[in-house]
Amino acid sequence: MQKNSKIYVAGHRGMVGSALVRTLKVNGYHNIITKTSQELDLRNQQAVNSFFNSEKPEFVFLAAAKVGGIHANNCYRAEFLYDNLMIETNIIHNAYLNNVTRLLFLGSSCIYPKMAPQPLKEEYLLTGPLEPTNEPYAIAKIAGIKLCETYKSQYGCDFFSAMPTNLYGPNDNYDLENSHVLPALIRKFHEAKINNRESVEIWGTGSPKREFLHVDDLAEACLFLMLHPTPPDLSNIGCGEDISIKNLAMTVQKVVNFEGELTFDTSKPDGTPRKLLDLSLLHQLGWKHRIGLEEGIRQVYQDVLEKKVF
Repeated sequence: MQKNSKIYVAGHRGMVGSALVRTLKVNGYHNIITKTSQELDLRNQQAVNSFFNSEKPEFVFLAAAKVGGIHANNCYRAEFLYDNLMIETNIIHNAYLNNVTRLLFLGSSCIYPKMAPQPLKEEYLLTGPLEPTNEPYAIAKIAGIKLCETYKSQYGCDFFSAMPTNLYGPNDNYDLENSHVLPALIRKFHEAKINNRESVEIWGTGSPKREFLHVDDLAEACLFLMLHPTPPDLSNIGCGEDISIKNLAMTVQKVVNFEGELTFDTSKPDGTPRKLLDLSLLHQLGWKHRIGLEEGIRQVYQDVLEKKVF
């Protein structure tokens, strides 16, 4: 991939897509194609076909997706399945039709079976039942992985996939109903602090363990894989360390400087007991994350305050 190569970042206004654009620009790539959802509905087959025919991108980062936390995944199951299937199918197929040089599809760690051994290795894919609350999203992402694999085996396309762990960073979603756990906690603690509340309620028992990666680290890993001579068909991207939701809440509480109590609503779902990715493959290739969790949360919270996100 040359500095003037034509690069399409699908989903550039999302947290992951915007991080990819920032990282590409910092590294000197300037011929970047972006389209908003208003300009191009990626669920529309004809619209995507016309876009690829006219723009002819050489490299594609497929970061566009309908995403959300446990609540959103569980409530909008049909939308999560349909929208994500249409987005990835349209882009991957048209990348093949228009001779895209290389495509990176971004999946999610929820593709792995709920009770798979920890840490999660790439080979555990399709070895057991999925977590029910986000099964439609996971199935859509698995389909994207298999699209890349089969287009590579049948047509010789240089398409491959990466599975990020839980992400956080600039341009995250802070809606308390539909966001992921970390941005939801940041907002909860911030609002509790400014409103002088005595406590903050955490969904679930606080016992599940999760791994968190700053989105700028993810973007650097994606660029690393895109530039690698022979990237794996499927590789995990994470930091290799996890933390309980309770300890995560305590870390956010410390960063926000909230002095009240923590309470736990055990009627809310915990989701998968643990999700830690095995990073042996990516580490062997030569990439490791840079940003520590507390440092990253401090950066994000400062960004939230400066931009008055909520």
